[in-house]
Amino acid sequence: MKRLRLMVQLLVTIVTNGYLYGFLNGKIYRGGLKYICVPGLNCYSCPGAVASCPIGALQALLNQRGFQVPFAALGFFFLFGSLLGRFVCGWLCPFGLVQDLLHKIPVFKKKKRLPGHNTLKYGKYAVLILLVCVGSMFLLGGFAKVPAFCKYLCPSGTLLGALPLLGANEALRSQAGGLFLWKLGVLIGIVLLSIKIYRPFCQYLCPLGAIYGWFNRFSLVQIHWEQELCVFCMACETACPVALSLQEISHSPECIRCGKCVDACPKKCLHFSGKSRSKYKP
Repeated sequence: MKRLRLMVQLLVTIVTNGYLYGFLNGKIYRGGLKYICVPGLNCYSCPGAVASCPIGALQALLNQRGFQVPFAALGFFFLFGSLLGRFVCGWLCPFGLVQDLLHKIPVFKKKKRLPGHNTLKYGKYAVLILLVCVGSMFLLGGFAKVPAFCKYLCPSGTLLGALPLLGANEALRSQAGGLFLWKLGVLIGIVLLSIKIYRPFCQYLCPLGAIYGWFNRFSLVQIHWEQELCVFCMACETACPVALSLQEISHSPECIRCGKCVDACPKKCLHFSGKSRSKYKP
């Protein structure tokens, strides 16, 4: 499953960022596909992006004059959340793949969590509320509302959007200032953390993960535990990259359904399924 997951991650990243002309010429694709969102965090401003980011779309709707309920974005989140939950994070997110690859670099002693994890994990909910929602509705730049998460924090936008555009467009490089340096610093910090800590952005700052995490307990795709087959060797807990207990696997908002616990189980009592056969109820 490890190889399958990597192949899916690579394929999704290539397909959703396959506008080669944009990379070569420093141009953003603005065709009809940009009205469609991909499920993962994939920057609209990436010169190769052929579709939109759902968080960016949510902010764009909240940026409109007057308050309007963003039904389109909420429906999108409900669809993918109820079907997949944070499976999206584990398999379909380009920036998740970036963090996975960084964590494989053989330097530093690897850690699953930061100290203070039980408090820090709520950071992504704070980002969702304060930057994506409140910030997008009330922060103003001139006379226009500001997409606060994209503008001030999103490392995916810096890595996949700003850096390729600046590299290919000299006019943009001359305009880069303090805000770009701030976001570049955020990106460098997350890159360095990702080498040591497993997916720090996903665990502590990603508003998209916060949304999908709400659906984990009842989404269609689950990792189910056949308790009657289990010998409680805890190989699954050892393999879990975010240090979840056996009872938390799949049900926890922190589970990204990466499948490492499934691969590690010697009795094959953990499996992906759309319907539980276990009698255990956490």
